[in-house]
Amino acid sequence: MKRVIVFMSVMFMTLSYGQEIKQVPQVTVSGEGKVKVIPDEATISATVETKGNNAKEVKQKNDQQIDAVLKLIKKMNLAPADYRTQRVSLNPQYDYEKKKTSYNATQTIEIIVRDLNKYDELMEGLVNQGINRIDNVVFQSSKLAQHESEARKLAMKQAKLKAEDYVSVLGQKVGKAMAISDNSQTYYPQPVYATMRKMEMSDSAAPRETLAAGEITITANVTVNFILE
Repeated sequence: MKRVIVFMSVMFMTLSYGQEIKQVPQVTVSGEGKVKVIPDEATISATVETKGNNAKEVKQKNDQQIDAVLKLIKKMNLAPADYRTQRVSLNPQYDYEKKKTSYNATQTIEIIVRDLNKYDELMEGLVNQGINRIDNVVFQSSKLAQHESEARKLAMKQAKLKAEDYVSVLGQKVGKAMAISDNSQTYYPQPVYATMRKMEMSDSAAPRETLAAGEITITANVTVNFILE
């Protein structure tokens, strides 16, 4: 019985290897889709930094300035979910030449501005209330998922058009897609770095626009394997 099973197994393997493997005509192409949009919101990272020789006094002063900043944010009717304390630190700094220790306190608040019409007023108010460092400003879109979907569709359309261009001279047609590979990278908005000092703001200065958000580009990349008919 064992000999019969072994014989049948060898016979099946011989038949399998003897059969011709049918090749399916295919074409592999890449596609890219880009969507350019005007940002409709911004994320501001703002810091209060205070220095002094007494740790308690330095921390107290820093807390007072942050309290004034938070009151300003609430006065501008920003949603509580749109601002948060990002970092808090109090560090000793030893001066080896003077042989003295000073202290440096910082608190950083991250603020999301969903109405860019409030941007200039908020930035000026932050500086007036004690913010002495704007670490970065990131402009972004509130409809990122929608724009990413549009970019992916454009990438697929470009891939199909490219495949049709290749096979048009061969008298063939592009059939179904056998495989799709998404090569898109996660979109990270690029920050705009800035430094602001209270001395640069004059009480007598007329209000001015400082926002130039420009455009952001959302890109999708795909690789598609089409059957040729």
